[in-house]
Amino acid sequence: MDSVRIGIIGIGNMGSHHAKYIADGDIRGAKLTAVCDVNPDRLKWAKENLDENVKVFDSTDELFGSKSVDGVIIATPHYSHPSFAIKAFKNDLHVLIEKPAGVYTKQVREMNEVAKSTDKVFGIMYNQRTNPIYQKVRDLVMTGELGEIKRTIWIITNWYRTQSYYDSGGWRATWAGEGGGVLLNQDPHQLDLWQWMVGMPKRVRAFCHFGKYHDIEVEDDVTAYVEYENGATGLFVTSTGEAPGTNRFEISADRGKLVVENGKLTFWRLRVSERQFNVESKDGFSQPECWECHIPIKGTETGHRGITQNWVNAILKGDELLAPGIEGIKGLEISNAMHLSSWIDDWVDIPVDEDLFYEELNRRRETSTFKKEDRSILMDVDGTF
Repeated sequence: MDSVRIGIIGIGNMGSHHAKYIADGDIRGAKLTAVCDVNPDRLKWAKENLDENVKVFDSTDELFGSKSVDGVIIATPHYSHPSFAIKAFKNDLHVLIEKPAGVYTKQVREMNEVAKSTDKVFGIMYNQRTNPIYQKVRDLVMTGELGEIKRTIWIITNWYRTQSYYDSGGWRATWAGEGGGVLLNQDPHQLDLWQWMVGMPKRVRAFCHFGKYHDIEVEDDVTAYVEYENGATGLFVTSTGEAPGTNRFEISADRGKLVVENGKLTFWRLRVSERQFNVESKDGFSQPECWECHIPIKGTETGHRGITQNWVNAILKGDELLAPGIEGIKGLEISNAMHLSSWIDDWVDIPVDEDLFYEELNRRRETSTFKKEDRSILMDVDGTF
């Protein structure tokens, strides 16, 4: 194979974005050959804006049966990602899913098991992993430059959204249509990066506020506290109701402090480790010598195109995936733990009790204000297309 024929399932905002840059030839070794959606307006858009050779389908059965694609990008509402991925794998196709991997880990775990049983390339659109700043943070952590981590703090409140945003689609900000709010819509990238850079926490205590700043049924403000296996702690604060917002990630460790903010990476490096200084110093008010180091960042964030190109290269050349699809469950596990902790008003261990989470989620889906007749959702909430 010298070229990958790509089909896109779901051509809403993100799907049409992927379709355009692939159709424009931005991805080497890839060709857009098909798109699929049940919304007549989106199919009309495809016929008017894409090459006439791109096949247009209104069902995945027709798309898969056409044998016109080697792999698919899944860009549908959250609940359906795993079901469509499983269906694609069973049709012998490579898969790249949009974030999040799904709504609950139980369905994502099933998807991962099916993916592992095939020889197909499975990726997830964690485009923030292409950001060289976060790649450098991960490098500094993994190589031991920071020493043992003591605390991580991510304040990510620059997701401001108006009521108009939430009113724009019947599936938005509902338990049945979207499965969550800021944690599942805006924060999957940060939750993934958090664990990608410093590892998974072992337990979570979260306080989710549902409809605090908007007329919605899901969370729009969250403060969560986590603990790690080595005794380190973490804090994650997020909201869609603050303006101006903040995006600041900080790691405190034995060898100093690392801060990512405003596109810069700063390392306050201790000349002697804090633990060593604590033992050796005879002055109760002294502090270890500290150097403010501005870490140079090389490279350019390639975003969605970078992840898509990496996926295509993995199919054609065997390149290692920057964002393997099976890793999508990790950030979702943290998100599920935060929701569950808030619902039961208690600590939640990781791995999450999947059956309990699913039970609690379904209680909220049953009383959701979501209306299925709204065509903007593109499909049934469980993934029938």
